[in-house]
Amino acid sequence: MPPLLRPRALRPGDLVVVTALSGQLEPGEEPLLARGVSVLERMGFRVRVSPLVDPARTRWWASGTPAQHAEELNALLRDPEVRAVVAHTGGQSTIGYPDLIDLNAVRADPKPILGYSDISLLHMALHARTGLVGFHADIATHGFGRDWYTLVDEDRRARLVDLYTRVLTRAEAPGALPAYGAWETWRPGQARGPLFGGLLNRMILLQATPFAPTPEVLDGAVLFWEELQRPVSRIWNDLHALRLSGVLDRIAGMVVGVPTEVAPYENAGEHADLRDVVLDVLGERDVPVLARVDFGHSSPNLPLPLGVRAHLDADNRTLSLLEPAVAEG
Repeated sequence: MPPLLRPRALRPGDLVVVTALSGQLEPGEEPLLARGVSVLERMGFRVRVSPLVDPARTRWWASGTPAQHAEELNALLRDPEVRAVVAHTGGQSTIGYPDLIDLNAVRADPKPILGYSDISLLHMALHARTGLVGFHADIATHGFGRDWYTLVDEDRRARLVDLYTRVLTRAEAPGALPAYGAWETWRPGQARGPLFGGLLNRMILLQATPFAPTPEVLDGAVLFWEELQRPVSRIWNDLHALRLSGVLDRIAGMVVGVPTEVAPYENAGEHADLRDVVLDVLGERDVPVLARVDFGHSSPNLPLPLGVRAHLDADNRTLSLLEPAVAEG
């Protein structure tokens, strides 16, 4: 297992690049992108938008071919002026190019990569192979540009800006993450361990590749995941895949995000919702579960840095980051 690789802490005025690592910019989304850029500028950074973030740049369901995505990411990783990379959206394409990423460039100059959904596959793959602390965090267009404006009042937006700024610029433990929704205890208990996770179906997809995390990565980990547009029967299957691979026997705790369009099972008077299937697959394992935590596809995301030790307290419904996500430059 590679040692933890923290990116260098960002400084005011550092260059952050918004790029299309998977899906394209859809026509009409330019105002959302502009709002997302303004949020990043409010954090104190210079922002450049990649040419790949253009409605005219399309290839099937993506902004380019796997080779083009890898070429773009590698160029940003190798450019010493670029200090962070933010995905403009998620998509369906990151599985096409982990084998084309310059891992030596990641190791030589680790940088924060921010995003969720399909981007979480990159976070998990790069963490498994290099130890990089990836940031399961909001995307520029549909996160900073949409959710932060349509779902968040100004006071909450200001507190989120402050939280992201602290996590990215200060080499100190951020402490307790703020709970904006009603977090739920699905199984009581407490756990401490490094965070690992992302979109559940991408975690399962990664399992069949050389970029899957080794068992040591999951030993004592706090596993976090979220899901969208899936029936609970599919989630039950995916969780059993983690059980069969030994993941559920290794983790210390589980954090479930806010589900989006996750349909419960209803048939002939039988009912099973997301909580039911999670506890069913966990069985008698002594794994505390904190759920409906503020990350996923339906709410502004709290930043969750992979590899950073966290304290999960399902009894009191809190989640705290015990270590810095970035290193002194």
